[in-house]
Amino acid sequence: METKLSGRLAIVEQDDWLKPVEGAMTERYAHFCRRLSDIERTAGSLVDYANGYLYFGFQYDPVRRGWWFREWLPGAIDVYLFGDFNGWQRTELPLRRGAGGVWSIFLPDESFAGRLVHGSRVKILVHGRNGWLERIPAYIRRVVQDEQSKDFSGQLWAPAEPFDWNGDRFDISSLGSLYIYECHVGMGQEKEGVGTYAEFAGTVLPRIKEDGYNVVQLMAVAEHPYYGSFGYHVSNFFAPSSRFGTPEDLKALIKRAHELGLAVVMDLVQAHYVKNINEGLNELDGTDHHYSLPGPAGEQPYWDSKLFDYGKPEVEHFLLSNVKYWLDEFHFDGYRFDGVTSMIYTHHGYTEFDSRDKYFTDVNGDALAYLTLANKLVHDFRPGAVTIAEDVSGMPGMCLPVKEGGIGFDYRLSMGLPDYFIKTIREKQDGQWNMGRLYYELISRRPGEKNIAYCESHDQALVGDKTLMFRLADKEMYWGMNRGYENMVVERAVALHKMIRLVTIAAGGEGYLNFMGNEFGHPEWIDFPREGNDWSFAHARRLWSLAENGYLRYELLGNFDKAMIAMIKKYDVLEGGMPRCLRQHEDDQILAFEKKGCVFVFNFHPTRSQTGLFVPVPENGDYQVVLSTDDKVFGGYQNIDKTVIYHTWAHDPQMGDGFVIYLPARTAVVLRKVEKKKD
Repeated sequence: METKLSGRLAIVEQDDWLKPVEGAMTERYAHFCRRLSDIERTAGSLVDYANGYLYFGFQYDPVRRGWWFREWLPGAIDVYLFGDFNGWQRTELPLRRGAGGVWSIFLPDESFAGRLVHGSRVKILVHGRNGWLERIPAYIRRVVQDEQSKDFSGQLWAPAEPFDWNGDRFDISSLGSLYIYECHVGMGQEKEGVGTYAEFAGTVLPRIKEDGYNVVQLMAVAEHPYYGSFGYHVSNFFAPSSRFGTPEDLKALIKRAHELGLAVVMDLVQAHYVKNINEGLNELDGTDHHYSLPGPAGEQPYWDSKLFDYGKPEVEHFLLSNVKYWLDEFHFDGYRFDGVTSMIYTHHGYTEFDSRDKYFTDVNGDALAYLTLANKLVHDFRPGAVTIAEDVSGMPGMCLPVKEGGIGFDYRLSMGLPDYFIKTIREKQDGQWNMGRLYYELISRRPGEKNIAYCESHDQALVGDKTLMFRLADKEMYWGMNRGYENMVVERAVALHKMIRLVTIAAGGEGYLNFMGNEFGHPEWIDFPREGNDWSFAHARRLWSLAENGYLRYELLGNFDKAMIAMIKKYDVLEGGMPRCLRQHEDDQILAFEKKGCVFVFNFHPTRSQTGLFVPVPENGDYQVVLSTDDKVFGGYQNIDKTVIYHTWAHDPQMGDGFVIYLPARTAVVLRKVEKKKD
């Protein structure tokens, strides 16, 4: 890759809006180039540089026949290794300090054979400015919790036989458009307890496949001491959570997903880390500026966690090695990078991005350079892998190629859409929704940058908030979902739930995401075990049976989601670029647009059915409904006759040719031109 800037960046050349801030864009790229140049000069390549997981921690030396253990602790005064293999004698095995603050010890087989083995529990004792503390190694690959003491310790994880990846040749780039099913393994089962990797592979993966999704996005993979953090307060960045099983169980899950044709993307948390001293990285070498900047600059005040110092080479090396590790060791197919906005701004995104200058002030240049390196690493090491940015700011170039001056992500999450739907449902009465605003929110994205559309986030499913279905139906969900009884509140909720999903997937981006269970309107909220609920798992699970028992409306919503995904995939709608608006009418609450040959028509009005709605179309011919939210199998009234052929004609001189259609209130249909049969 050319790492010297010659001439104007392509991102600026192609966007006049960025020309006034060309200097900031140029420096952003130059910062990345400087870091990459330093890396390539010392390591040869970025891929070779990101091998910390093959050097630090426990590494077996087949020549000397024994285990090396290494840890970067520049501020430490004394360091010892101990565990069950030496009877937990804390000061028996001192490490030697080496260059750059790397401490090491060699444990020969002749002295430790039969004692230091696969599964041995280990810790390090670090003497630093904060005293003598028992800690867990930073690069440890498994962490377990003692059932009695509740203390965490590391484990030497070295199975005698490596995991059998034979036959695993999956490439996410072969899937085309991404239909992402966001999941949490622990709450993926219906039982009141923590689900396992094996249970998830056996019961949830087939559901995802059957529903038509092609990507599994796994939350809470890296070890975290508090289950209720949803996996976002990570303590051990190289250890898959032991709550759900062993590392081999996670590998088996991923291999099984690949066999089903499903990609697996990891929710990667590198925006911050847990404050815990006993389990995490915080003050690991005895200082407050080990993996963080010192003082308040190292704190994430809104999340009660610690920030990484992305400008420190050793921290950069740790995080880049972490990026490569999960791809290499576990065959993940890419990442959803959590908390990108918090990473790239010193205010962590807590501002209104209402002017161009806001994108280029209070910027953490080290974080931007790191993310650019991380994206380049992912695509250099696994060219087909996918990266997704959780960025609410809309930072220009986030999803443009690095060589053009971008940050290099493949997609950005359309984070404004869930907020828009929450605000609209909460503040606007039915019949007052602004169709122009809705369409603007759906198509509001930077040119050339791909987005993942979604209408509700996993945060809305948490206790204290509400999913779309719960917000629409509220307490009526408790008794109104029975299909044998009329309930106008629930019927309204069912109708809007389907329409919101359809308009989002059709116009909101180049990919689509759903959180598990939301497709069928999973009731209530997620409430992880905590003192306030007597440590109950009653709401930390998924009640799949609600959508399968045959007499509740949840099944109807699930039917629609499956049919919607199938239709969108059949006609490659997500690959159709930006939609083309055909008609908007505010009083009648009508929105119609075309994308990839599909004509989407929505009537959001609560009471006003359209008996002769004219829909202009870009191409003359005969059209037929291919999907209707009003089908009985989807919880509708079956008022749309899908056998009817709609003929285009010059009905309106201003809007051009089109067809006239009957469209009931709170109903959406998708039509396509009828292909003429060949003689």
